[in-house]
Amino acid sequence: MLETGQAPPLTSEPSKPAHPLLRRKPVEQLVAEGGQGEGGSLRRSLTMWQLTMISIGATLGTGIFVVLGEAAPKAGPAVTISFVIAGLTALFSALSYAELAGSVPVSGSSYSYSYATMGEFVAWICGWCLVLEYAVSVAAVAVGWGQYLNELLDGTIGVTLPEKLAAPMGEGGWINLPALVVVLLAMVFLMRGAKESATINSIMVGVKIVTLVLFIGIGVMGIKSGNYTPLAPLGVTGISAAASTLFFSYIGFDAASTAGEEAKNPKKDLPRAIMLSLGIVTILYVLVAFVAVGAMPWQDFAGTEAALAQIMTNVTGTSVWGVVLAAGAVVAIASVVFAVLYGQTRILFAMSRDGLVPKIFAKVDAKTGAPRANVVIVSLFCGALAAFIPLGELANATSIGTLFAFALVNVAVVILRRTKPDMPRTFKVALFPVTPILGFLACAYMMYSLPGATWVAFGVWMAVGLVVYFLYGIRRSRLATAEK
Repeated sequence: MLETGQAPPLTSEPSKPAHPLLRRKPVEQLVAEGGQGEGGSLRRSLTMWQLTMISIGATLGTGIFVVLGEAAPKAGPAVTISFVIAGLTALFSALSYAELAGSVPVSGSSYSYSYATMGEFVAWICGWCLVLEYAVSVAAVAVGWGQYLNELLDGTIGVTLPEKLAAPMGEGGWINLPALVVVLLAMVFLMRGAKESATINSIMVGVKIVTLVLFIGIGVMGIKSGNYTPLAPLGVTGISAAASTLFFSYIGFDAASTAGEEAKNPKKDLPRAIMLSLGIVTILYVLVAFVAVGAMPWQDFAGTEAALAQIMTNVTGTSVWGVVLAAGAVVAIASVVFAVLYGQTRILFAMSRDGLVPKIFAKVDAKTGAPRANVVIVSLFCGALAAFIPLGELANATSIGTLFAFALVNVAVVILRRTKPDMPRTFKVALFPVTPILGFLACAYMMYSLPGATWVAFGVWMAVGLVVYFLYGIRRSRLATAEK
């Protein structure tokens, strides 16, 4: 019998390759450790719908409320086609995530999948990329939340926060107070436990879905058929360029996979949640885009970050509905902060249990079943980033980090099919191995298309990660200590 919070012993002796960087963690061990932390265990309390809401919460936010201003001028009315193309591109990786989430239902997501298939060093790189993706995304989205909050305040009571309290040092302010506040609010809710957190997240996701459905219902009354012609004024090149921009609006569908150790029925519910969330998000994106470009000439989207609110005002002739949309955006973006912060804490939980980061990140509160110390540390770090640091290219580097993790998941599916062909799988990638190969190539192309400055920022981040690994993780890894 295991004592509470004690990790189970290795179920099979890990292979000892010529070099410790290549040591892999057995799939059986990953699954056997599910939920076990320091001093307690995570609780399996999340239903399929709650898992779906976590993924939607992490995906559906700033993208649809802001991205049209960037994408519509590139594709024209064909931006709806661009959304479909971007969604199909995301689908390749989503299928791979669904198969692995059902087969290896653990909190580490792509980090754990890489550990089981490609070894500790690749897993560390993947985990470090996820830290970049999640932590900096929380900070960047929190900054966007502050901007929408100011719009809401201006539209309701006619005041806005002074610039000194709404921007970090280096960008004209002292502190971005709203960004810090929304992260701390998410922290408070996450400390209550997974079930309570998921309920709050589901409410917020419901609000933002209703907000977008409201936009569709009102915006459709302003559609003018002439706004759809010519359909693709900038040709296929414009549609492709817009699709590359829009792909990043789909990032977040993998968030459900970070809840693998808190799901009631992970093997069945995780694949369903991943695929269902991507489907719901894609449908909403396409409908909103179709209505938006029909209600406002595509040329007018250039330079605007509040296109949906502007359309609501134009169609109704009053600013009231624009204010309602701004309120919905505030809730929508807050739910992104919440869901992404949740995912970050669970990934660090898995890395800590493996010995690659300090044990405090795997410490579970016996009363709530939540890694409370983990939540506090991550929240304070992300809040400080949002409040005081101009993110600049580091925020853009999250795109590479995400794509790199997606690419590894597609590779992991192929490897696991070869090494464990008889392992039970509740979901299988269709058209294997073509689908994961296409997913890998799509991610590689997206990474290649990113600007040089983003690559430089990413390179600096990875250099820091290598220093941390070789000074700490490589010696303290559980697999390393098991070999001694």
